Amino acid sequence: MVARGAAEGAGRLAADIAVLLTERGLGGTTTDLDERLRRFRQDRSPRAEDARRLAGRWLAIAKALGGHENPGEPLDDPGRLLALAYPDRIAEARGAPGAFRLANGRGALVEPHDGLARHKYLAIAEMQGAAQNARILLAAPIAREDIEADFAAHVVEEDEVRFDDNTGSVRGRRIRRYGRLVLSEKPIEKPDPTLVTAALVEAIRKRGLGLLPWSKNAEALRTRMAFARRADPEGWADLSDEHLLETLDDWLAPAIAGRRSLADIRAEDLSNALETLIDWGAKQRLDKLAPTHFAAPTGSHVPIDYEAENGPVLAIRVQELYGLDRHPTIGEGRIPLVVELLSPAHRPIQITRDLPGFWKGSWKDVRVDMKGRYPRHLWPEDPATAAPTTRAKPRGT
Repeated sequence: MVARGAAEGAGRLAADIAVLLTERGLGGTTTDLDERLRRFRQDRSPRAEDARRLAGRWLAIAKALGGHENPGEPLDDPGRLLALAYPDRIAEARGAPGAFRLANGRGALVEPHDGLARHKYLAIAEMQGAAQNARILLAAPIAREDIEADFAAHVVEEDEVRFDDNTGSVRGRRIRRYGRLVLSEKPIEKPDPTLVTAALVEAIRKRGLGLLPWSKNAEALRTRMAFARRADPEGWADLSDEHLLETLDDWLAPAIAGRRSLADIRAEDLSNALETLIDWGAKQRLDKLAPTHFAAPTGSHVPIDYEAENGPVLAIRVQELYGLDRHPTIGEGRIPLVVELLSPAHRPIQITRDLPGFWKGSWKDVRVDMKGRYPRHLWPEDPATAAPTTRAKPRGT
């Protein structure tokens, strides 16, 4: 600091600052370096006189080592000189009044009522305490423009692309940094598409797949595949949340390239992405092992619920199963469905894993109850031999 100050026409100021940093108590205990300098220069005590002589000797040495002074504008600002001595302690105001972040990443505080708390940037000479909440004992304000000028070789400019939780979109900004400090930033109209996609993917990785607009078909595909893996672990793609989150870069990133927000991602994008994880042969095998629908005797195709807690469930009106003497199955006939038999009003009346047994057993009591509630519908004594139907009885019968 003293050497640079001497070369820039501010040698005496730099030497006085050096003495204040070395000799504790000179100029008082105020946190403001400007105030300590003023009091030191007014002090006529023997100690202060000795300190001035010491500063003079340091200045003479600095001039001898550094050659002649620069004829340009003198660097006569205490904050700028102090920053030369402690470049890693240049600090930027953050959050609450009096709170600062240093270029080296540490945190420091000054009392909110202290005059230094009003400044955006400080050069800090002395601190005391913990790394993230150190107390500032001595500092001086410094202007952002001076930081950029005096430390130009260490100021970096970079583009940052980040996901914004408030808008659900990716925003780009161009940032000028000195260490951990942000000196300036401005928005980028068209950030790098690769970085945008990466930011979206990372947001989903942190917040979960629930952010994505899954279609019913895509969700059904995942649950069917999970069922297939439980039934036969070999040869099936893993579409679980855990695995999909681990492999987002492989399957999701290509599908959402060009999107800039969660709102831009379409259900179709996700369906297409999942399709890339399952080859044609696996799709054919999946349709045989875990079909999406059950073909009822009436010709209806009724969806199968693979998310049900007790196994794949078929919820179907009981009349549509008349004439069926075998229990509905999947897994190429190996896995019985949980059949939830419904009334004509689509209310559950019985759950069974043995339809023939139900026909021969409790159907008799169910028939009596249903006949009383829905007299316009057919309730045969032997449903295993009756014709299935989706209709009520014709009027007058």
